[in-house]
Amino acid sequence: MTTSESLFFRDGKPFDFLRDRILPELLATRRASRRLRFWSAGTATGQEAYSIAMLLADLDPRPAGWSFEIVATDYSRAVLERARAGRYNHFEVQRGLPAHYLSRYFTPVDGGWQIADRIRRAVQFREGNLLEPFDDLGTFDVIFCRNVLIYIEASARRGVIERLAGAL
Repeated sequence: MTTSESLFFRDGKPFDFLRDRILPELLATRRASRRLRFWSAGTATGQEAYSIAMLLADLDPRPAGWSFEIVATDYSRAVLERARAGRYNHFEVQRGLPAHYLSRYFTPVDGGWQIADRIRRAVQFREGNLLEPFDDLGTFDVIFCRNVLIYIEASARRGVIERLAGAL
């Protein structure tokens, strides 16, 4: 069974934790490199990756001289094309997207909303299957792999989790 279900800022708390706890710690401990990498694994239509990008764009004060890289992967070319387009219907933006993000980072278009180019450019969408090796992606400071493992057979989950841990 597969799904392409995705929401902006899904469940809220993981994004609050990223903003309030993880990012401050990473900004303090990675001062020498001034670079942070994020991975949205099983990104579907991109709302999770774009949520991370908006959260980073909203940092106040914006860390000067820092590089943030967001990689988003999914095994489905069709959902990745939708994600790259950054266009969402009214229903999709009403599910979890705070109003201030909608007004700040989206433009109304026929039948929906277009995410701002600067947010779209902040995310690299790549085809990838968690059941296959993903060493070529490198390592990351933060990996979002939410609501994906439930669709992977129990016998394969351990290997995926071990490879994800190795990518941190």
